[in-house]
Amino acid sequence: MHVALGGTFDPVHDGHLALFERAFELGDVTVGLTSDELAPKTRHVDRYVRPFDDRKADLEAELRPLAEEYDREFEVRELDKPTGIATEEGFDVLIVSPETRGGGERVNEIREEKGLKPLRIEVVEHIPAEDGERISSTRIVSGEIDRHGNLTPDREGRGRTPPSDE
Repeated sequence: MHVALGGTFDPVHDGHLALFERAFELGDVTVGLTSDELAPKTRHVDRYVRPFDDRKADLEAELRPLAEEYDREFEVRELDKPTGIATEEGFDVLIVSPETRGGGERVNEIREEKGLKPLRIEVVEHIPAEDGERISSTRIVSGEIDRHGNLTPDREGRGRTPPSDE
């Protein structure tokens, strides 16, 4: 079975790890990573997103041990459009979070238009932070929580613009 999922993954956190674990439980995994051009368009909050190459290196470092644990293969590919790689042949399952389920349904509509079989959509629930709210990259970047959902009231966030070289 071949599993697809996509996102910006900046930074990778325990909620993402739940998505990845479910994907590797089911089969070999292809992760679509949003391009530098697409990433800001997929954000609900205006914030700085690190460059693609940095995000890809961190993502691969997170995926590698999971792939080994589950004895699976993985690939990270660049996403230039929200429906991304999942509209291509060769996939059986699409992993989504609750808020991206609609995007998964759109992927299946596109697949049907192309004459491809629909993907099984697997929804992985959010992982709660220490305060009961969901773990999110936006909350981590703002300094509210760390990647594991621990509250971090004394930590400064990343901000909306790239760090300066000064």
